Amino acid sequence: MPKHLSALGNLIGAAIVALVVAGAGLAVIARVDWPAFNSSNVETALTTTGQVVAIALLLIAVVLSRTGKAVWAIKPLSWVGISAFAAVTLAMPLGATKLYLFGISVDQQFRTEYLTRLTNSPHLADMTYADLPPYYPAGWFWLGGRYASLTGQPGWEAFKPWAIISIAVAAAIAMALWQRMIRTDRAIAVSLASTVLTLMYVSPEPYAAVLVILGAPMLITILHGLRSGSRPAIVAGGLFLGLSATFYTLYTGLYALTAVLMAAYLAMSAWFELSNKATQPSAIRSRRWRAVLVHAARLVAMAVVAGLVALIVWAPYLWARLQNKPASGGTAEHYLPSSGAVLPTPMLHWSLIGALTMVGLVWIVLRFRTRTVALTFGITVFAIYLFCLLSMALTAMGTTLLSFRMEPVLVVVLGVAGVYGFAELAAVAVRRFGDVRTVVGVLAAGAAIAVAQSIPSHLAAEITVAYTDTDGYGVRADQRPPGAQSYFPEISAAIGEQTGGRPQDDVVVLTADYGFLSIYPYLGFQGLTSHYANPLAEFDKRAATIETWSQAQTADSLIEQLDAAPWRPPTVFLFRYSPEGYDLRLAEDVYPNDPNVRRYTVTFNQNVFDDPRFTVTNIGPFVLVVRN
Repeated sequence: MPKHLSALGNLIGAAIVALVVAGAGLAVIARVDWPAFNSSNVETALTTTGQVVAIALLLIAVVLSRTGKAVWAIKPLSWVGISAFAAVTLAMPLGATKLYLFGISVDQQFRTEYLTRLTNSPHLADMTYADLPPYYPAGWFWLGGRYASLTGQPGWEAFKPWAIISIAVAAAIAMALWQRMIRTDRAIAVSLASTVLTLMYVSPEPYAAVLVILGAPMLITILHGLRSGSRPAIVAGGLFLGLSATFYTLYTGLYALTAVLMAAYLAMSAWFELSNKATQPSAIRSRRWRAVLVHAARLVAMAVVAGLVALIVWAPYLWARLQNKPASGGTAEHYLPSSGAVLPTPMLHWSLIGALTMVGLVWIVLRFRTRTVALTFGITVFAIYLFCLLSMALTAMGTTLLSFRMEPVLVVVLGVAGVYGFAELAAVAVRRFGDVRTVVGVLAAGAAIAVAQSIPSHLAAEITVAYTDTDGYGVRADQRPPGAQSYFPEISAAIGEQTGGRPQDDVVVLTADYGFLSIYPYLGFQGLTSHYANPLAEFDKRAATIETWSQAQTADSLIEQLDAAPWRPPTVFLFRYSPEGYDLRLAEDVYPNDPNVRRYTVTFNQNVFDDPRFTVTNIGPFVLVVRN
């Protein structure tokens, strides 16, 4: 028990250190008036400088661990180094903007909307629709909402710092987990490798990045629990799977599949090991089935823990479905980009990452039967490819499993295995050429810096959008003229005035400018696309209803239809003006085509709103209509 309490203390300590380091770094960077990333190389230069300093701290921790000096400082120093690395890699390139990677565009639009909703209130609620429980896992967004409330920031503005802080904290916790499992110098190496690869491949989705960083060490814990029956390991594995379910359903499915395959492998291994010609066949069968049931029971126990944690955010939605509430129109799985139609093969790329992952794959194959880490990652790699094949097979049934999201996990797993492989190669070099550890260390550090400093250029498109999008204050960070979104503050003020100061979270807005719902916590009548829509919202039926409303030719007809709607009707309409009338540009799922969304326009007759029951205000390119 004391060692488990000590481990828990280390995890908490690592999280606190990372929180302080990332928070302080963000505060310092925010105090300087930086040039825009897309028009200057200053941020890139300072990012590289910060990365080198962070890696130097990690190297000092490695040297201290190898020499046995200042042992008390090793763990804190490593936590500071890894969290500083994660923070500076993201915060410095975004130093002159208030927006995160991809700004408030495309997918980031609905994520920002979700954080805005849960900043406005801690009660679980759908990101867009009124009176519905959330369908998208709320865990990361709920925590982000509490962070935003604590710091006094609007949700959209808190998105960037919360994303960076949560990734930095996850990196430090992963470091503490690795330090508990393996010797410190190797723990630092694998933590740095997994953090670099995560930032490069999955940082635009911060909640997914958290699960990828933590996934590698926690999968080892899951295997340990299933193999040994260790109660702390089973509970820890269940807690991680449950946490994953509150953050991101897709990776939860992968990790759960991996756990099932682990249990199946262990059960089959026990089955074949319990063969003995000197023992009665009936006794052998009994022992074999007992071993199978033991592993199954451990898996079930882990699943129970995971399920209880997952219910924290999933219970309201599941309860609504159990009550047979209407549901249709959700098409979350209807997306098949070209990367989802082939198996990911990062180990075949001609790059440092390709070399690292190739070494990792070879090491897994060679050490699969002798090393727990290799066994864990071997089963994980198999699970990833099985998941991808299942996803591709399901295209014949008109759906997918979104397997294109699996590559980041594969890269991180193979990258960590690659560190193990290079460590063994280094040991061989020492035996053959003498003490060349310094040479090996210098080469490893150089490779780490080379890959790390390429992250900003790898994310250049995502960073650029954060500068070219207009933020919630109506400002573009690159100092160019803002877009139409700069009128949002004026529009919100007009809504407040014309609705008599009605709370924003009690006003339903029908608009196709969903960025407005990302900035302010108004309820939406219709979501961005069916792919992010709550099935309980009946996206398809709402779309048909909106088209019917657009055909109304009199105010009486429109009001009658609004009042007859089976959902809470909009009291505010935010249109774009056109010569034909008032436009809404909506979205339709056209899977299996790629792109999978077709935009179409519905136009309302502007004469319908020329009635005392509506107030019409022209604001820039927008037409604001408020029902009196």
